[in-house]
Amino acid sequence: MTGHRFHPEILREYDIRGQVGPQLGVDDAFALGRGFATVLREDGGDCVAVGRDGRLTSPELEAALVAGLMAGGADVIRIGLGPTPMLYFAEATLEQAQGGIQVTGSHNPADHNGFKIVFRGRPFCGDELRILGQRALTGDWSTGAGTCQDLEVLPAYVDRMVCALAGLDQAKLEALRIGWDAGNGAAGPALERLIARLPGQHIALFTHVDGTFPHHHPDPTVEANLADLKVLVAAKSLDFGVALDGDGDRIVVIDARGRVLFGDQLLMILAEDLLLRAPGSTVIGDVKASQTLFDQIAKLGGRAVMGKTGHSLIKSEMKRIGALIGGEMTGHLMFADDWYGFDDALYAALRLIAATIRLDKSITRLRDDMPELVNTPELRFQVEEARKFGVVEEVAVRLAAAGANIVTIDGVRVTTPDGWWLVRASNTQDVLVLRAESVTTEGLDRLLAAADAQLAQSGVKRAA
Repeated sequence: MTGHRFHPEILREYDIRGQVGPQLGVDDAFALGRGFATVLREDGGDCVAVGRDGRLTSPELEAALVAGLMAGGADVIRIGLGPTPMLYFAEATLEQAQGGIQVTGSHNPADHNGFKIVFRGRPFCGDELRILGQRALTGDWSTGAGTCQDLEVLPAYVDRMVCALAGLDQAKLEALRIGWDAGNGAAGPALERLIARLPGQHIALFTHVDGTFPHHHPDPTVEANLADLKVLVAAKSLDFGVALDGDGDRIVVIDARGRVLFGDQLLMILAEDLLLRAPGSTVIGDVKASQTLFDQIAKLGGRAVMGKTGHSLIKSEMKRIGALIGGEMTGHLMFADDWYGFDDALYAALRLIAATIRLDKSITRLRDDMPELVNTPELRFQVEEARKFGVVEEVAVRLAAAGANIVTIDGVRVTTPDGWWLVRASNTQDVLVLRAESVTTEGLDRLLAAADAQLAQSGVKRAA
């Protein structure tokens, strides 16, 4: 292979992802391996950890990726089937590894797949991925004969995770009753091993890895996919339930009353726990997060930072400014105080358990303490790729000229007496995303009307 052209839609802002066959195949995996090995060797590295999820196409993509890495002169440590955070853990803790690649389609449909990449403990994304694509076109790759070895890291990964509960009241831990839904995703075996080590009663659903996802789609942010977990929590009178996404890096929680707690609400709980132990710490939430999150962090004496949406971008910003925890609405929660700075749903669940013990409040009580707001989910509507960023810029210019209270770190977030609304361009699709939040239904209606009026001035109409 002297050169390779990636499908233009698979090199995304945060990772590589696409439909297997029309967009993504083994040639892409091989070319990725060659390119990443080249970048690693140019930086003085020589070893890459590789893992995979349970999708039906992951074994063949992993094999091609490993072959490409070795052909590029990199040594490979194959850690096998497991969640993406286990790959991040391997890269962070194996002294010989300077990079890591997980073959995973994350929460996407079963016929999709992709790659999440880490390089020297930080996300490898954005322009770095695009440069790999440019170098692939000319075959600007290193050549060598790397080695490959298999290594089991699951026991060490679980051993390290359970340290999150060290020193807590054992009687309170023993009293907990928790449900878990692995959704037939890659985290199932790790979850089984983890809950066998935990005090209390734990009931797990769908831990068998099945790349066809027979029970429900592996995206817990879609409430319909939480139906089985809600039934379990109610039927068994559990304290709360934990839902994982397809590769185990996102978490959503169900309280004892069946209410859903998304990423920004979970980050509020985690921030309160952290700030009691580390006063004044910095916490990052994404631009789509509730204003309540940022207000609560400030109220507790922390430094609240609003960051761009995207797990890779938040992790990079955490490293840049020294934030101890961060997260986004979609359930990516990152920890750098007593973890490695990456997003991990299983570890996040343990930190939530620890928070309930240290704060002496149940998840349900903590949810009760949050103000009741009226908000929208992510309202996504299609706009031409060449137009989407221009629309956002036009809205920002008009609002700035009008003296509006806006934040433009990622799209335009507008604060008014009614609350706030946000419009931003997706980094991965030809869509605009709108979200709004108020304290009243009438206020929410006014916010959406204001957003629609701005969009209309740029010739965009949101689907009803």
